[in-house]
Amino acid sequence: MTDDAEPTPATPSDEPPDSASATLARRALLGALGVATVGGLTAGVLGLTGRAAGPAKALVTGPATPTPSHDPTHGIAANATATPSPTHVDHDAQAEAAVKAFPAKTQGTGLGELRSSVVNGTREFDLTCDKIKWEVTPGVFVDALAYNGQVPGPIIRVTEGERVRVRVKNNLDQTTGTHWHGQRVTNNMDGVPFLTQPTIKPGETFTYEFVANPFGSHMYHSHHNATEQVGKGMLGPLLVMPKDPSIDPKYDKDELIILNDQLGGITVNGKGFPATAPYTAKLGQRIRFRFMNEGQLIHPMHLHGLTFEIFARDGYPLPQPFKCDTLNVAPGERWDAIVLADAPGAWAFHCHILGHAEASTGMFGMVTALIVT
Repeated sequence: MTDDAEPTPATPSDEPPDSASATLARRALLGALGVATVGGLTAGVLGLTGRAAGPAKALVTGPATPTPSHDPTHGIAANATATPSPTHVDHDAQAEAAVKAFPAKTQGTGLGELRSSVVNGTREFDLTCDKIKWEVTPGVFVDALAYNGQVPGPIIRVTEGERVRVRVKNNLDQTTGTHWHGQRVTNNMDGVPFLTQPTIKPGETFTYEFVANPFGSHMYHSHHNATEQVGKGMLGPLLVMPKDPSIDPKYDKDELIILNDQLGGITVNGKGFPATAPYTAKLGQRIRFRFMNEGQLIHPMHLHGLTFEIFARDGYPLPQPFKCDTLNVAPGERWDAIVLADAPGAWAFHCHILGHAEASTGMFGMVTALIVT
């Protein structure tokens, strides 16, 4: 018997993508920037989740946005004067243009929900490993390796205790293997070539089977030539919903923040600012943020104006939640936080290693915003 129904999140959002709150979010950002609408067009479709930037219209045309870089420049004059130099004028113009372009239109979106079917009590999924071109920021295309043609790969959502089967087909020109990061699988399903399984050769399919456990925020990624393959996009979220939803705190929206620092530079959900998508909420809503670091660097994520309540690490509930506004996310870590949207406005949300977020040409890379209306 086959059942195409998707597992239901513990507390799904009931906010339609084109709701009145989305319109208010657009106005909130424009108000914060001091920019009026032009011919009914705004900076972009701010009603999207933070998964990937969709089609949007930039408010201005001007200097190209900064290309993500590991070595941004930070020019500070040794002898400051009262009269701004041309460099300062250029800085202002480029920084303003980058913000007004947010969220910028790029090709490709990641984090689609992966469809499944239930066959004889086992939930089945199909993943493909593909070589693609990926647009990280407007006009900046990179060679990427991806699951199902998207970066990050699609969301695999299952329920604690459910038997899972994932068929991984390798369409690459190199061998690979897939690891289920955080899951207590049997050794032969752990996805480490030559240690637990043979490689998946080009054109071949390997079938993984395991029981989903423990619940929480987990990941899947390549564990073969991983620096290149994961760095170029072979990564995705594995969300195991608890059998008992009351174990989790209550929330109105469920959002992902997947960090990487190789594919075209410093990215959130496969995109660099201004192509990152904003997160949106209505005043008083509780947003669950699932942080996942698939890169090679630490990223202290900082949210302006609001507070994180951290309640789980690597999928495991903390014995005592704690509050902060800057959360350090190390490679391989997952953290879960609740944010109460109790202050309206467009709030900056970025990595606080400043070289990952802002240069002399303005903000870039690991930057987005939480817009509360």
